Amino acid sequence: MFFSNIYKMEFIIGIQGADFVLTASDTNGMQSIVRMKDDVDKNFALGKNLLMTICGESGDTTNFAEYIEKNIQLYKMRNGYELTPHGGANYVRKTLADFLRSRTPYNVNLLLSGCDEIDGPALYHMDYLAAMTKVPFAAHGYGSFFSLSTLDRHWKPDLSREEVMELLKKVIAQVQKRFIVNLPSFNIRITDKDGIHDMGRYTPDKVAQ
Repeated sequence: MFFSNIYKMEFIIGIQGADFVLTASDTNGMQSIVRMKDDVDKNFALGKNLLMTICGESGDTTNFAEYIEKNIQLYKMRNGYELTPHGGANYVRKTLADFLRSRTPYNVNLLLSGCDEIDGPALYHMDYLAAMTKVPFAAHGYGSFFSLSTLDRHWKPDLSREEVMELLKKVIAQVQKRFIVNLPSFNIRITDKDGIHDMGRYTPDKVAQ
């Protein structure tokens, strides 16, 4: 099994702020080297305060996201409470690892963002080999080659929403300037203690103002 370079042309990013996590994902839906759609939403709400942003092979992303989503809902129905971001991240990692050792592995990369009333915001980076780590910022895809240095230079603890949006503008500007693939628009979500907030669909020109 290997992760095709074609699907690395997608780009998802997550940035942790003072009491929230912001995630952004491109809206491309591709097959081989052809862009089939430009309105794909790569975000899946796993709970009130738990969001998965996923990229990879189109069939795998949909099947894996729906499998995780329904099983986490089943957990809530059986136990009467939702998984914490930490618990959700470990469940997703174990599920991905189990399928990796089967005949039907999933070629997906993902970011898991959440906010717990006690532990605060959390962002988890996970790849198709089920390697997971908790990070203050993360990205998947070739776009990460042009964004991680910017994030490393400008990120600091306790960023406000306005500061995180400014940082996202810098990142997207670098990706648009240096990445040869056209990424026409991005879906942006913010996850905090009050839930998951859809910040709408942004074009690079709108974000880069």
